Amino acid sequence: MSESGQTPQHPAPAPRTWLMRALDWIERVGNRLPDPAVLFLLLMLLTWAISALLSPISFSTIDPRTGEALVVNNLLAGTSITRFFADMVATFVGFHPLGVVLVAMLGIGVAEHTGFINAALRALLSFTKRWMLTPMLITVGIISHTAVDAGYVLVVPLGAVIFYAAGRHPLAGIAAAFAGVSGGFSANFVPSAIDPMLQGISQAAGQVLDPTLVLNPLNNYFFTAISSLLIIGIGWLITDRIVEPRLRGTEVDGDMQDMPSMEGLEPHERRALRWSLVAMVAGLVVLFVTALPGGSPWRAPTGDITAFDAPLMQSIVSLIFLLFLLPGVVYGYVAGTVNSHRDIIAGMSKAMSGMGYYIVMAFFAAQFIYAFSQSNLGALLAIEGANWLRSAGLSPQLTIVGVVIITGVVNLLVGSASAKWALLAPILVPMLMSLGISPDLTQAAYRVGDSTTNIITPLLPYFPLIVVFCKRYVTSSGIGTLVAMMLPYSVIFLITWTLFLLLYWTVGAAIGLPLGIGASYEYTLP
Repeated sequence: MSESGQTPQHPAPAPRTWLMRALDWIERVGNRLPDPAVLFLLLMLLTWAISALLSPISFSTIDPRTGEALVVNNLLAGTSITRFFADMVATFVGFHPLGVVLVAMLGIGVAEHTGFINAALRALLSFTKRWMLTPMLITVGIISHTAVDAGYVLVVPLGAVIFYAAGRHPLAGIAAAFAGVSGGFSANFVPSAIDPMLQGISQAAGQVLDPTLVLNPLNNYFFTAISSLLIIGIGWLITDRIVEPRLRGTEVDGDMQDMPSMEGLEPHERRALRWSLVAMVAGLVVLFVTALPGGSPWRAPTGDITAFDAPLMQSIVSLIFLLFLLPGVVYGYVAGTVNSHRDIIAGMSKAMSGMGYYIVMAFFAAQFIYAFSQSNLGALLAIEGANWLRSAGLSPQLTIVGVVIITGVVNLLVGSASAKWALLAPILVPMLMSLGISPDLTQAAYRVGDSTTNIITPLLPYFPLIVVFCKRYVTSSGIGTLVAMMLPYSVIFLITWTLFLLLYWTVGAAIGLPLGIGASYEYTLP
């Protein structure tokens, strides 16, 4: 709503350029596809059929995970069918995004129900310039990588709310936030758990040629930190000049009853917001103090606080639940928006009722991803692509570009960053080492390709959730809506980030600026 309490009036639709018309066509075609839940079911059946056709073929492709010839598993075999049904419940319940989304939404739902998020956003918008919202949102999305998958369930929906409250199109807020959280996945000012995970795989792959090879966990840090500025700037330009102008003709027809207004806070709301923020800060201080000691139980056995096995990293979603629940409850009681614990439970119930459609989609998405993984089709594509690059005989620069492109293509079918790198690294890292290219640079190229196509593949585990967020504001939204909205980010990020990597390599090698701590560009076999 605007300052007068009316629904924001968006500018008149921009003239339809050829790019807008092309994206409109992509959206129409995409939205004519079956409902996302049914689409995942059809893709699963297609995977079954393809696996049955390819399973009799003996491939010479060696699976680097086992050292043996890769076999496409026939999912229509009797044992595969019975195993599929036996695992169906566990596959659904164990679908990683499902628990992340539902647990986080319990706390966020209370914060929304009591009015805490509404008041906090109104306070934020009172001193944030409207034109600064886009870079601010993309920056927050990039930083959210430190908290693993928190950005998908926290930053993306808040991006829509912030934009709508500022009189801008909410889908543009979703696009900007999604671009920062997922499109810029490998750009970050703050080290995260993904750094040592990828470094470990790269080091193991490189030790095939050089058993003495040791890489630093932050071997790409300088490159990823500076890349953040690139992603923020390019994402800002795409959002404000391409995505949002195209959305001006798209009617916001969802339920806007709970959307915040731009009206100033009442005295009792300011008091409640102060106390709720005090409660949130107190919770963060307790967390910091208990995590600071070297022997803290929040840390991994090695003492590392950002490792994947550190309890702190494994508790991110639980902490989001608490750090929204606590100030939400405090705000509700101080502001008088809740009277008893029953109102708190009502807030949680309301949040869960809004997740019904997502839960249905998550069920079918989980079954498809399980089937695709079991078939080994994704692994076959990844390994064959890497083998083709090895046999192409390209120059070092073109080889690096090839690594980016192949990774981006494989990323459309294999969502997990660690799973893709576990497949590609044993082939690419030694191959490029033999060409004189360091594992640090190969890993940097992989990270660029791994990020840029996240936002256009329905196989991203959180993709169905983003579709649900879009439907909240534009009820006709579907897969086509989200793909058309994110395609400019994906293509432009891919091109500009790849060129930036080549430029960084050239300039960095000339002036002595490394990719990261202890990293190099060249490698010489001992």
